[in-house]
Amino acid sequence: MAGEAQRRSQWPLALSLLVALTGLVVLWFYNWRNGVLIFAGSVGLAGLLRVFLSDTKAGLLHVRSRMFDTTFLFLTAAAIAVLGLIIPN
Repeated sequence: MAGEAQRRSQWPLALSLLVALTGLVVLWFYNWRNGVLIFAGSVGLAGLLRVFLSDTKAGLLHVRSRMFDTTFLFLTAAAIAVLGLIIPN
């Protein structure tokens, strides 16, 4: 039973990874800039989930303190998005 509860607590990470994978598919097959922005959105989504979920419900998104995790994820998402927008075709 403990294993099942632990698997259920990993849905935030799984959701973020699913969106990231979608971004990588878009990047690879369609438009690289849109794919990068979707990937940046997945990192931002992970940051939002870390803000609103408790430490136990955040699962593997909980690495350090909530403030560190959210700051790191939001800054990383912003950096990826800015780089995706400023690189010329």
